[in-house]
Amino acid sequence: MVNAKTWTLRKHFVGFPKFSDFEMKEEQLPETKDGEVLLEAVFLSVDPYMRPYSAVHMKEGNVMIGAQVARIVESKNPSFPVGCYVVASTGWRTHSISDGKDLQLLLTDWPESIPKSLGLGTIGMPGLTAYYGLMEVCQIKDGDIVLVNAAAGAVGSVVGQIAKIKGFKVVGCAGSDKKVAYLKQIGFDEAFNYKTVSSLEEALKKCSPEGYDCYFDNVSSNSHLECPYVQSVMVFKQLRMEGFIVGRWKHKDEETLKQLMAWVKEGKLKYEEHITKGFENMPAAFMGMLKGENTGKAIVAV
Repeated sequence: MVNAKTWTLRKHFVGFPKFSDFEMKEEQLPETKDGEVLLEAVFLSVDPYMRPYSAVHMKEGNVMIGAQVARIVESKNPSFPVGCYVVASTGWRTHSISDGKDLQLLLTDWPESIPKSLGLGTIGMPGLTAYYGLMEVCQIKDGDIVLVNAAAGAVGSVVGQIAKIKGFKVVGCAGSDKKVAYLKQIGFDEAFNYKTVSSLEEALKKCSPEGYDCYFDNVSSNSHLECPYVQSVMVFKQLRMEGFIVGRWKHKDEETLKQLMAWVKEGKLKYEEHITKGFENMPAAFMGMLKGENTGKAIVAV
């Protein structure tokens, strides 16, 4: 028998999440059955989508949603031998049992020199979000100029670098001078701190007098915000705005992850991780990420 620790949603968030909205619990897992595996979390992800998603799809008392990189510590499923690593959408828990249907093996040729935590970041869902959003949704073409919001985050930093790999001009905005310096370090053509500029319009024009062809926005949303009408500028400038969920291109994930890994190996795609140690610090890591304390992907190491 294995005791698993979990973090549950004690109360739905009213405004910004609070420590009292979460509750840690323990549960005893049953023995694994034929076809099942026992997972032990190694790295857990905290992401912006968890805030709005919890309001719509979760009940109070549910285990918080989320992905983790886990190690198989017991297996009765030949597809997942003991010792292998998987990405599992099992939520905020230290241990779990799975029949394998919700598991994705890390790439088989994953180098020892590259942290497996990237399976939750640059070579995982955020990296896929960046790639598909830029290539499939924005459909950038020769000569386009890309503007990235929250550009020093897990998704935004990858968006900008892929755009540069493809030969486009990229401008990023971020919430601190340190993050702006990081963006320039990883190859953004221009970057500015939106919290300190005197005029957002002037900052945008200074960075790209020619304007912008693609605006990539991936910040956390407040579920209480409403947008009752389409602004007239959208109509008269014939702009297109599209939301998307990364799972739309799931059939392409393996080849895209291999491409992301190749760019990382070649040094073309750099990464930064903000790692919080300790499963007990999941809520703090989540709230810190929402406040923008992280540069790159926010991760919790068990």
